[in-house]
Amino acid sequence: MERSNERVLTTHTGSLPRPQNVVDLLLDEEEHPGDNTAELDKAARAAISDVINSQVKAGLDIINDGEQARPDYTSHVKDRLAGYDGPSSPPIVGTGEEGFPELNELLGFLFASTPQHRPTCSGPIGWKNWDAVEEDISRASALLKNTNTKETFMTSPSPGQISRYLRNVYYPTEEEYIFALAQAMSREYEAIVEAGFVLQLDCPDLALSRHTVFRHLNLTDFRKEIGMHVSALNEAVKNIPSERMRMHVCWSSTLGPHHEDVPLIDILDIVLKGKPGAVSFPGANPRHAHEWKVWKDVNLPDGKVIIPGVIDSTSNFVEHPELVADRIIQYSEMVGAENVIAGVDCGFGTFAGRLQVDRNIVWMKLESLSKGAKLASEKLF
Repeated sequence: MERSNERVLTTHTGSLPRPQNVVDLLLDEEEHPGDNTAELDKAARAAISDVINSQVKAGLDIINDGEQARPDYTSHVKDRLAGYDGPSSPPIVGTGEEGFPELNELLGFLFASTPQHRPTCSGPIGWKNWDAVEEDISRASALLKNTNTKETFMTSPSPGQISRYLRNVYYPTEEEYIFALAQAMSREYEAIVEAGFVLQLDCPDLALSRHTVFRHLNLTDFRKEIGMHVSALNEAVKNIPSERMRMHVCWSSTLGPHHEDVPLIDILDIVLKGKPGAVSFPGANPRHAHEWKVWKDVNLPDGKVIIPGVIDSTSNFVEHPELVADRIIQYSEMVGAENVIAGVDCGFGTFAGRLQVDRNIVWMKLESLSKGAKLASEKLF
């Protein structure tokens, strides 16, 4: 993981808006696998090239492929791993709470065109289409190799996130299921790092599942559950140096009140036990913008870097660079400027077909992120 003693570096969380032709092809691929493989690959390559250029133009230091060739950040594993032939479990639409009918109607509209097929695990986990992983890595490598940026990263879902997204009806216990996923996914994680990328492990299960999957548990039992998730994650990446990894924790990028989000302080000690050398988390949205204060009482482990979101990924407001700088400085005063990379709360293109922020505004926000980091650097270094 790149760090700097000269200025604040910038990055984002992973997904970026896809052009409509890519969205259409991805959704068609979900319904009719294999019908337009060559056309999708060609369109995805063009889209990746465009988002690379846009990231560079926005001034970002650490970039990726924008997840352009994936329908979302998790569901693609169902087509790559064996064992997913069980009945589909419907996605949670809306906030998952009662009492907000108008909001649920709005969110239902936003989710209407996103991939809906989430098969359950009904057999032993293993690889059935490793070629798809190699194609993903090869495509990104070819297009990112000459960017002249500080670093490139590639995302992959954590074992706990996959278990949250694709339910288990085969393994006797959830722990056995998650560790089976860890064993299988370790191959993908290692391949990403061997290709020269920083591996970003997407771990929303460590926060989001508190008020969704595990809302029936008390906090103590929930902490035990996510402690097991982190143990499985660490097992999966045991052969990868910590500095070649980062992890993203969040409470979902869905519009909503977020009033049931588990506070960061209630899970942070467990999150920091993860092996990845950097932790990305939301820090700009109205529910979590105050949580920079938790670092007054939490010691950042030696060698760790934090990537707080200083840009909100659900709002069409373009943050002023001075506000971005203020947020960066707040975190830097807590953990040291050399241990802060400025990031974004969550992805801007989490699901193909779901758009919450105008694509042109996305790039304005990311440019503001870079400008804010420059302002902060002038004060911090």
